[in-house]
Amino acid sequence: MEKQNYSTVSEFILLGLTEIRELQILSFLFFSIIYIATVLGNLTIIFVVKLDPQLHSPMYFLLANLSFIDMSLASFATPKMICNLVSEYKSISYEGCMAQIFFLHLLGGSEMMLLVAMAIDRYIAICKPLRYKTIMSNRVCTGLALLSWTAGFTHTMSQMVFTVTLPFCGPNAVDSFFCDLPRVIKLACTDTYILELLVIAFSGVLSLFCFIFLFISYSIILVTVYHRSSSGSSKALSTLSAHITVVVLFFGPCIFIYVWPFSSISVDKILSVFYTIFTPLLNPIIYTFRNKDMKKAIRKIRTKQVNSRSTF
Repeated sequence: MEKQNYSTVSEFILLGLTEIRELQILSFLFFSIIYIATVLGNLTIIFVVKLDPQLHSPMYFLLANLSFIDMSLASFATPKMICNLVSEYKSISYEGCMAQIFFLHLLGGSEMMLLVAMAIDRYIAICKPLRYKTIMSNRVCTGLALLSWTAGFTHTMSQMVFTVTLPFCGPNAVDSFFCDLPRVIKLACTDTYILELLVIAFSGVLSLFCFIFLFISYSIILVTVYHRSSSGSSKALSTLSAHITVVVLFFGPCIFIYVWPFSSISVDKILSVFYTIFTPLLNPIIYTFRNKDMKKAIRKIRTKQVNSRSTF
């Protein structure tokens, strides 16, 4: 094979969401508020779970891990997008672009597997309540969290091992607000048809199978709850509805982007905004406002703070 001379691309241009200046200013203000709310909301869940002994259970341990992933998922690209909205030159270095791809798939893969772990936790709690404490020990919970991160790392490395070897010689304009893998590989100076199929295989199929597993798991749990008439059924249904809502919000856009063959660039942009910016904000809202234990713990911590201030 003959060696080709490529001028290596050192940076990419992110075209963003819009080129209209007025909309860019409005988007800057809007997404700045959303990002701050996302970070504060997820940090609140992490600290409340840590500070309240009543929440030291497997479900809330996994929820705190989910909040950390959501906070990170909102941070891998959103600050750069916010800066670019008020910047004249909307560029990102090659290394920065590869880092965004790495963290997107690391965090996305980890969240998928963590949602599976949370479904397993709810299945054992509702379907095998007498053995719950024995099965879901601290060691098992830590193992599930580590397994989620390991799965995410394996998933992202399966993408990166091919992407970093691609030659880029121009054009270098990415039609998105971050370095989205399907958009970036199309800019490579080589035939990427096989790699595009691998992206669908690794990301799309993983998303689809995880979603199917979760759908079957929660269907079994809901049937079990329905056939029980205990006083804890309403609480279990409330918890399950929060879990199922989060699953649908996270997997819906992912499956549509990576599996649905007829999506357009504008639709993909909207869905990308949804699962990288809005979903990490909605998760703490859903788990906080629909969870009595979380609301009770937040009130308790506020009361303690007020009392401690009044003593000084």
